[in-house]
Amino acid sequence: MRNINIKSVVLLSGGLDSFVSTALSKDDYNITLALTFDYGQRAKEREIDSSKKIAEYYGIEHRVISLPWLSEITSTSLVNIASSLPELNISELDNADLTINSAKSVWIPNRNGLFINIAASFADSFNFTHIIFGANKEEGTTFPDNTQEFIDKINASLKFSTLTKPKVFAPLIKNNKTEIVKIGLDKKIPFNLIRSCYTNNEKHCGKCESCLRLKRAVNDTLDKETYYTIFEAD
Repeated sequence: MRNINIKSVVLLSGGLDSFVSTALSKDDYNITLALTFDYGQRAKEREIDSSKKIAEYYGIEHRVISLPWLSEITSTSLVNIASSLPELNISELDNADLTINSAKSVWIPNRNGLFINIAASFADSFNFTHIIFGANKEEGTTFPDNTQEFIDKINASLKFSTLTKPKVFAPLIKNNKTEIVKIGLDKKIPFNLIRSCYTNNEKHCGKCESCLRLKRAVNDTLDKETYYTIFEAD
């Protein structure tokens, strides 16, 4: 039975992690609002479209928050189309030196901290008890704002900056991408709605780091028909 005292907002980018986090939490955490952010990223149209469809699939209200100033202070390739996106090989995804440099080249200043605090403003106004966040173990190795330590610290700060004191909850914080895909399969998510790519291509480019992590996870997990709804044929 759903706990009527719990009501949540989810940070929904359309990617694997936020999608599966939504599927896992929508009932027990009573997700009633999904927030997607437009900060001038290359894939904003694809991400917004994907997030809208995911929210519609689960019957969740969807809002797009525009942050045009964030692109103005960001020079990395996730926003700056004059800069090339970093490309790795799948075999290099566990090389810390390479992935740290890759992370720096797509870094958005205080992105997750900003998104969570905006969600906390909604929580304070509309009595949300939880903020659902797609942080996971695999990305936490290179992005410090995808770690349990970050979540603990920001939860501590929300006790001071809000009246409702919502809690940030990351249901996938102990999972890598392969495990997350398996959870998605268990939850029967429509994988064709996922948008994890850094580019604005119609399908995932299969070359950026975000694509490679997804590709490695789905290679041995999804059937070919589903795989090709995400990536072009190899």
